[in-house]
Amino acid sequence: MFLYQALDVFFILLHLAIIGFNLLGWIWKSTLRWHLLSIVLTASSWFLLGIWYGMGYCPITDWHWQIKRNLGAVDLPGSFITWLSQQVWSGSVDPLLIDWMTGIGFGLAAILSLYRNWKTGLFNLK
Repeated sequence: MFLYQALDVFFILLHLAIIGFNLLGWIWKSTLRWHLLSIVLTASSWFLLGIWYGMGYCPITDWHWQIKRNLGAVDLPGSFITWLSQQVWSGSVDPLLIDWMTGIGFGLAAILSLYRNWKTGLFNLK
């Protein structure tokens, strides 16, 4: 039981770190390339793996939900961000609104990452 609780905390922190980096990693020049890689991997998971597992699929959420089910959780939402909002606001936020906000935030971060990487010369193929 302790192992599952520790893994649950680990996956919560991992999710928060990835979300934070996806939203803000474009800001610092030293993380631009890593940020772009993170954006590409996230988009690949959501849209390519999503072909087989459902749009927005995240293997980290899949593994996390397996841990939560072993801890007795039921009726888990499709996304970690929806779950988190339900924890923070007692389930009072519409999951569709959360999905839209997630998509908009991700899209803006992706655009800013591409722009900043282009401006700093990542795409100069000399």
